[in-house]
Amino acid sequence: MLYTLAGGGTLCGVAALVLLIVSTATDFWMQYRYSGASANQGLWRFCINHKCHAHTITVAFWDATRAFMLLSVLSCFAGVLLGLSAFGNGTKSRRVRTGGFALLLSGFLALLALAIYTGVTVNFFGKRFLDWRFSWSYIVAWVAIILSFAAGGFHLCAYQKNIAEPPPTNVQES
Repeated sequence: MLYTLAGGGTLCGVAALVLLIVSTATDFWMQYRYSGASANQGLWRFCINHKCHAHTITVAFWDATRAFMLLSVLSCFAGVLLGLSAFGNGTKSRRVRTGGFALLLSGFLALLALAIYTGVTVNFFGKRFLDWRFSWSYIVAWVAIILSFAAGGFHLCAYQKNIAEPPPTNVQES
């Protein structure tokens, strides 16, 4: 049972890791109209009419969102590696448990990043731009959060099943 749950957790963790990286790196967290032109922004730069520029002002919410997303990616990576170690020689239940906690931490850090970004976007940019919406990078981050929490839950269930099950007995046939 350990391998089934840990395998599902690892699969969810890998998917969450890919989605977290894509979300953090892309420039489509928000789309809006700026002086009649289409514009979009991400955590690292903004684009107007497909010409992208680095954010010119340093705002604490961007720094906080970036930091929490990067920490989330690192934590998810660690959780996936620890989850993969369950498939090595013998069962390494402590690593599975630690991987589960790392994946839950990853989901929590990404949730914190999106809470900060959402709050500032709605309260600041929502009033500054009339025609705006969250875009696909932002939505991908929410999907990654769900997958990260699911992966952590699978790993912790795998750990619980492993410690609850008695070790298999070796019965030799004569």
